[in-house]
This record gives sequence, structure tokens and C-alpha cells, in this order.
Amino acid sequence: MDKQRVLFKDLGIIDYKAAWDYQEELVKANVAIKAEIRKSNQSEFNTQYPTFNIQHSAYDVHHSPFTIHHSPTTHHLLFCEHLPVYTLGKSGSMKNVLLSEQEMDEREIEFFKTNRGGDITFHGLQQVVGYPVLDLEKFYTDIGKYLRDLEELIILTIDEYGIKGKRSKGETGVWIEPGAKGKERKICAMGIRCSRWITMHGFALNVNTDLSYFKNIIPCGIQNKLVTSMEKELGSKVDFEEVKQKLKSNFEKVFHVQIIS
Repeated sequence: MDKQRVLFKDLGIIDYKAAWDYQEELVKANVAIKAEIRKSNQSEFNTQYPTFNIQHSAYDVHHSPFTIHHSPTTHHLLFCEHLPVYTLGKSGSMKNVLLSEQEMDEREIEFFKTNRGGDITFHGLQQVVGYPVLDLEKFYTDIGKYLRDLEELIILTIDEYGIKGKRSKGETGVWIEPGAKGKERKICAMGIRCSRWITMHGFALNVNTDLSYFKNIIPCGIQNKLVTSMEKELGSKVDFEEVKQKLKSNFEKVFHVQIIS
């Protein structure tokens, strides 16, 4: 089977809302395409199998004689950096935001309540924010596996720098020394949304990120755990562009795709 192709775009430094809107446009277009394909397939199914009365709402693509694998939906991988911004996920609590709205305004930090999973996190410069917009029906329909694959992407990438990232039981993201009380520190946060198996939002890998911004929140709503960066772990600045190239390469390996720049 041919590899899926993923269109890559580096958005550079971009406002959080602009990047969010761009993702929404890509998702909306793909969802519309899939709806038309299902409608067309349903019509063809009813024509070929007139004795079956299948309601559209009960239609299951996985049991259809037609395949969506080669449908014209498109996969995208977006990289960017954001100016200082706090984002709160659907399951998040404002109790984990330790600054008032006025204090955020004074410090020129934006704040958004988002439609992704997870709690509060920070995005800033020298942090690789990755937004995969994938049609998971062309890969697998398993959100848990998708998150584990995103974690594997980060683990493989930072391992190339000698940083041993691991998963932490019951928590999403990539950690250093999980389970070592008082030493657990998160290097990459994750939070996604999936609509009709089209993904959006994604991961935020701290490279040379200013970690002081995390002091104003309870990151991911997890008490008494630290946040770290590649720079902090290695004791020196890391080549930011090189990290992005390694992430692209490892994305191809983990998801078995071809990235088109």
C-alpha cells in the first residue's frame, strides 16, 4: 500500500488564533469532503443492494463495500511558534490559571479557551508547536494510539540529543524521569481534538523556551511537577531549525507517511 502523503507547512511565528482558524479551515474542508463521499457511497450502496434498508445515521464506513482510504481528503503537518499565550482545554479549570486577566494584559500574554482536550498550557517562542491535521480513517481509528504515536515522535526526536523522554502512566505527553518523586518534569505537552476522525491541535515541544511563564499556571492541571526544555536538560541552546527537521523525519517514520514540503 502506498504511503499517505502529508503536506507540510511552517507557519513561523504566528498568533495563536490565526493558527487555530487555519486548522479549523483545513478540518472543515476535510469533513465536508468525507460527508460527500459517504453520501455518494450510501447512494451507490442502496442502488447495488436495494433489498437493504440502511439509515444514513447508522452507516458504518468500516463495513461498507467501498473504501475511504483513497478519498481526496488531505493530511497536513503544521509547525509554528506563538507569541506568549496561555490556552485552556475543554476539561481545564480556571483555578489552574494563577494570573488575573488584567495581569495577563499587563504582561502582554494572550489567553484562549480552546476546543482541544487537556488543561492549561503555555506557548511561546522557541517552542515547536506541531499541529497534525490527519484523516485517521486512513491510518487507524484509535485516539489512544494516535496520542501514543505523537509521544513516540517526541521520544525519538529528543533521544537524538541524548535526552531520555518517557511516558507517564495516566498522563499524556512526554516526561523526563517520570515516577521519580520531585524530579518528574514535562518536556512536551499534548492536547488534541478529533472531529469525524480528522485531527487538529497537537503537541508543544519546549526547545529553548522561556520556562518562567509556566510559573503563572499549574501546567496541565498537575500539581507538584516541573516543566523543562531541551535547553535546560542539555545546559546549552539547541539549534531550533535542526529540531524541526528531525521532527519531520521522525514523523515520517512513526506514521509511515511521506511529507511533502
